This record gives sequence, structure tokens and C-alpha cells, in this order.
Amino acid sequence: MTEWIAVITITLLAVISPGADFALVSRNSLLLSRRAGVLTALGIGLGVLIHVGYTLLGVGLLLQQSAGLFNALKLAGAAYLIYLGVRMLLSKPDSATHSNAQKPAADGAALRTGLLANALNPKTAVFIVSLFMQVVQPSTGLATQLGYGAFIALAHVGWFALVALCFSAGPVRDRLLAARRWIDRLFGGLLIGFGTLLALASQHP
Repeated sequence: MTEWIAVITITLLAVISPGADFALVSRNSLLLSRRAGVLTALGIGLGVLIHVGYTLLGVGLLLQQSAGLFNALKLAGAAYLIYLGVRMLLSKPDSATHSNAQKPAADGAALRTGLLANALNPKTAVFIVSLFMQVVQPSTGLATQLGYGAFIALAHVGWFALVALCFSAGPVRDRLLAARRWIDRLFGGLLIGFGTLLALASQHP
């Protein structure tokens, strides 16, 4: 029970802290559609499961101890965030107005964006590895650890789905869509900023 309380508390605090995932879900919900925002949130949850999977396999310890491997993940994540940010800065206003004509390809793109952004995020990797190493006892059964992992993923999906619902609400969306060009620039700049800070961070946890 003590482990569960610790996992739930730490996870919820980590999930609601603003970052690249929040920027992506907010932007996709506002400029694309509620469906795109929720699918981005689902992709984030799948990315979390990837981190949980390799942590349970013991690869997480290698990632934490290897500066080279960690830096490679960090640079890959930074490059992806900067790439997304540049795409937003260069996007045309009309490209974000077809929210009523979501296609399977667009759904897949939203899901993939959330998945890659989280799977390549070293902060999520460090969070999950540290949580399992410092909170979860070696004697904890595999089924319970899988339960922890499932909760962490579902907490991410639930929170970011809520964010998607809020940013895609009619009154909010209708007011902000008029400034969609500047919104794309704002979120694009934020992602480039997150990516740049990630690339410049040289301290290995």
C-alpha cells in the first residue's frame, strides 16, 4: 500500500508538470481537433509503456549508468522536438483548419507524434527508471510492477486526454482559432525551446 501511495503521488505530480507533451496535446487539440488531441495523449501513454517495458527488463539501469547512451537518447529527443517545432513555425494557416475532415492518416500522425515525443524524452526515461529503482522494492512481484506501469501510462493518457477536451471545447477553440497562425508559432517556439534546452543539458543524472 505504501508503494502504491508513493507511485500514485509521484506520478500525478510528474504528469501535470508542463512540458513538451503538454504543448503537443494542446496544439493538436486546438488547431486540429479533439480527436487528434486524444490520439496524441494515447500515443504519449504508449511511449510511457515503452519506458516501463525496458525498465522492467533491466535496460533502464544501463541507460541510467551509461552517459553515452543517455546522451544519444537526449539528442534524439531534442532533434525530434526541434523538428516538430520547425514544422509548426513553417505550417500554413489553412493546414490547421480541416478539423472536420480527419482522415486515418491524420489520426496515425497524431498518435505517432505523441508516441515518439514521449518515447524519445529522456526526462520520462529518468523519471520511470528512478521511480522503479527508488520506490519499488526488489521483493515486489512482477504483476504488481506491471500494475504500476499500467497506472503510470493510464495517468498520462487520462491527464492529457483531459487537456485535449479542455483545449478543444467549442467556446475556447472558436476564440483562439482566429489567431491560429500565432498559436502555431507559439507552440512551435516552445517545442524548439524545449529541444534546445534538452540538447544543451550536459549533466547526466
